[in-house]
Amino acid sequence: MKLTLSAITLAAVVATSAHAQSLTYPVTRKADQIDAYHDTAIADPYRWLEDDNSAETKAWVTAQNQVTDKFLEAMPQRLPARRIYTELYNFERYGIPFTEGGRYFWSRNDGLQQQNVIYTAKSLKDTPVVALDPNLLSKDGTVALSGLVPSRDGKLLAYGTAGAGSDWQVWKVRDLATGQDLEDKIDWVKFSGAAWTADGKGFFYSRYDAPKEGAKLTGANYFQKLYYHRLGTPQADDVLVTENRDDKEWGFGAEVSDDGQLLLINVWKSAGSKNGLMVLPLPKGAFAGGKPQPITLDFDAMYSPVAVTGGKLVVKTDKDAPRGKLVAIDLKNPAPAGWKTLVAEGPDAMTAASGVGGRFLLSYLNDAATLVRVHGAGGKRLSEVKLPGVGTASGFGGRWSDTETFFSYTSLTTPSEIHRYDVKTGKIELFKKPKTAFNADDYETRREFVTSKDGTRFPIFIAAKKGLKLDGANPTLLYGYGGFNIPITPTYGVTAASWLKMGGVYVIASIRGGGEYGSAWHEAGTKLRKQNVFDDFIAAGEWLVKNKVASPQTLAVNGGSNGGLLVGAVANQRPDLFAAAVPQVGVMDMLRYQNFTIGWAWATDYGTSSDNAEMFKALYAYSPLHNIRSGAKYPAIMVTTADHDDRVVPAHSFKYAAALQAADTGPAPKLIRIETNAGHGAGKPTSKIIEERSDILAFIANTMKLEVK
Repeated sequence: MKLTLSAITLAAVVATSAHAQSLTYPVTRKADQIDAYHDTAIADPYRWLEDDNSAETKAWVTAQNQVTDKFLEAMPQRLPARRIYTELYNFERYGIPFTEGGRYFWSRNDGLQQQNVIYTAKSLKDTPVVALDPNLLSKDGTVALSGLVPSRDGKLLAYGTAGAGSDWQVWKVRDLATGQDLEDKIDWVKFSGAAWTADGKGFFYSRYDAPKEGAKLTGANYFQKLYYHRLGTPQADDVLVTENRDDKEWGFGAEVSDDGQLLLINVWKSAGSKNGLMVLPLPKGAFAGGKPQPITLDFDAMYSPVAVTGGKLVVKTDKDAPRGKLVAIDLKNPAPAGWKTLVAEGPDAMTAASGVGGRFLLSYLNDAATLVRVHGAGGKRLSEVKLPGVGTASGFGGRWSDTETFFSYTSLTTPSEIHRYDVKTGKIELFKKPKTAFNADDYETRREFVTSKDGTRFPIFIAAKKGLKLDGANPTLLYGYGGFNIPITPTYGVTAASWLKMGGVYVIASIRGGGEYGSAWHEAGTKLRKQNVFDDFIAAGEWLVKNKVASPQTLAVNGGSNGGLLVGAVANQRPDLFAAAVPQVGVMDMLRYQNFTIGWAWATDYGTSSDNAEMFKALYAYSPLHNIRSGAKYPAIMVTTADHDDRVVPAHSFKYAAALQAADTGPAPKLIRIETNAGHGAGKPTSKIIEERSDILAFIANTMKLEVK
């Protein structure tokens, strides 16, 4: 909503009162901890906060939450922001349907259910029945589904669950006819799904050894192994399919070909996109042991299986093609010299590929908006899927023999619609369209292009109420990520919708480090070139100010995980550009991140402080924890994390918040909001999502003295 002058004046009085609360931060003990990095001594006084099990750390968490809760409770924006967020979150949502064994499966949430419910039906016209309701697995909704795979005959359902947001999973098997679980139970699964053999007698999965006592949420994860579990047998009897005792970083993902005759093994060594590929025959659709045979283990590019047809393995790869291409590999002679290009690299980045109905459905990004092209089995381009508009489409899964597939379409102001696509005719039918309290007709999205410090051009998407006045007074929230080849594209989210309804402008930036323009774009924001990511994000903020969308008094930044690192870095480098900054579950200690859980796998994007002196200097130059500028006037900052985050351990945020509070960075609040019984974000129950994200918006609104009704 737009504010009248009298409303703005009133808001300033009320918000200033809340904003100017007398904040007394808990005193955080400083330890005499100094480490040497390539002959450089670096103090780490808050090292003790890395011990999440210590009584002192737990007391610190309690004390910090008390300060933050008191501040948030006094904000006049908190309750109306939560009401708006709840209202907009409360709508019926559907997942993308898929088929198996003559059944359709999809997820649904009636609006405010803590977790999505899985439904199944034999046809889209039948009344669906509940296949699995995760809300019955815990009283508070903190046990979430982490994976779901029906057997080929559609009679059994292998499913994974994760508790309190942890990455650790437990897998079980449900009989869909009785609704009861079998006795099978698989523990210590992480970063893995399940893949049934076609005979339905068992499935493949990957796991780690059980962690040492007290190290479940912080210990490093190495030496993943791929197993086959045969139904009705204990996990101790599972058959080891493959491992690498000589390289602790190898991990394995498994899928079974559509014809059931081949196990496709993705071998990964990091969170980067480069991987290896192996295959193992499954005679008559059964696991008969044997040693997987490599297709490639050079780890020089991305290799993603798309289909197996006519004795050929079709793979999406960026080998010698930074924007991606499709190649066919003869399984009898898989040497790279014999690979045949089916679809050559084009001007747009190929982000996904599937083989459905004897055709290839290839998804591309054109300036961060989705295009989907249809190619024949021989690679010839046949047509293009007509999407509803300029936005983001995903899905298009299925088998080579299927005649239909489903996809979702969304934009910054369009909630995800689910469509059915007939592969043969190209006909598109709407399956589900949500009804929300958000009136999209009142808003518009436009794509603009920003030029970064070194001349690189990238897109931003600006969502605002129609008739936006360019006077620099618009409360504006800028979101970014910039890492791990993950593209940031226009999608609907309740956070953006709530901010728009509160009268704000919402902006996303498709910056380097992501996958918007292919692997070269990604690599331009990694390791020694990571500063490009921060330069891009700062340039986006400067563009918004220069073009009078916002001003430094009305511009806030937000991002999570790698995006939390982004926000922490730009707040240090340009504290004058932003009024508020909210880094969520961020990687804040760039010198030690690799020592915890799966952090070592991020080295492909970041490098590590132990690599060499040059890499250490680059990391040290932007590490949010190590570059807080005492004496500079910082924006209001609220750090968010969770006590069960075993992806980016909360110690990152703990140490960063302690350092912020100890430094002289001006009068604006420096708070940390620590969620309990929650993790990095996946599977978080609805109630916690609403509470956390509405608090973030209220904090930003309070900083900008924005009245929220």
